Amino acid sequence: MSERILLAHGSGGKLSHELVEKTMLRAFFNPYLSKLDDSAILDLSGRLAFTTDSYVVDPIFFPGGDIGKLAVCGTVNDLAMVGAIPLYLSLSLIIEEGFSQDDLRRILDSVRRAAEEAGVEIVTGDTKVVHRGKADGIFINTAGLGVVPEGIEISGSNARPGDKVILSGPIGDHGIAVLSRREGLSFSTELESDVAPLNKLVAQMLEACPRIRCLRDPTRGGLATTLNELAKQSRVSIQLEEEKIPVREEVRAACEMLGLDPLYVANEGKLVAIVPDSDAATVLHVMHQNPYAREAAVIGEVRQGRPGRVTLRTRFGTSRIVDMLTGDPLPRIC
Repeated sequence: MSERILLAHGSGGKLSHELVEKTMLRAFFNPYLSKLDDSAILDLSGRLAFTTDSYVVDPIFFPGGDIGKLAVCGTVNDLAMVGAIPLYLSLSLIIEEGFSQDDLRRILDSVRRAAEEAGVEIVTGDTKVVHRGKADGIFINTAGLGVVPEGIEISGSNARPGDKVILSGPIGDHGIAVLSRREGLSFSTELESDVAPLNKLVAQMLEACPRIRCLRDPTRGGLATTLNELAKQSRVSIQLEEEKIPVREEVRAACEMLGLDPLYVANEGKLVAIVPDSDAATVLHVMHQNPYAREAAVIGEVRQGRPGRVTLRTRFGTSRIVDMLTGDPLPRIC
């Protein structure tokens, strides 16, 4: 029988130390963490990027990933979306009494693999155990630090009329994969979450085009909400071309069955880039060489119309407004 997490594992006593030393250090051993001090002392210089996020996905294991991989990739990607080189992460766990230690080790192994792929280190963290029924298994909080290279100025307020909007690949995979496991839906092929660290893709894009205006990963709220945010921040309008937006057939079918619009479904391994028109072809070529952007496409352009408005030219030649998401059609997807 699998060992279970006890309240005493969060007490700060012997069991807490055993959990840290036998489980946490085994997964993430490095010179910063192994000291077990109250804070990690890091050697950094230049402009720093700092972010934090919390993860409460249900279920915690889903096709293509789990809450551990999601936590690392989500934090790494938030740093990458401002052009930062991610370096260090914290990892804090809120664990429900009775949680399987086998599942905890599985999650930590996933965290380790994702961190290795992204090239970041877990340098500090915390563990709390709460009473049974108070945490729904496990919640994860992360924070991340990265360095922004000289000359990189990426912001949601930088888009200019005439710029091109590039999407790195098909939308909606993550939200539908999580929902399919939660609701027991099945498809003719296994649909997996797109969760992935995008920092190396971004580094390649910036090497080819340091003038990238905006980067954003369309997570909660999907592509539509992300583009509304960028249009509002930059005080521009954005027009999309429906036929150019890649969507997998499984995702499209699931959305039709469930009454969802793929434009609003969450992603965890895709990015949107707004780049000058003159650089679009170069950026697209570089993206196509990366395994996480093989299907990248120019899906629209920035215009001078009403500030904050996003419109979609449909396959039938008509146009409709694409508003920001209202409500939460897919709860607990990240």
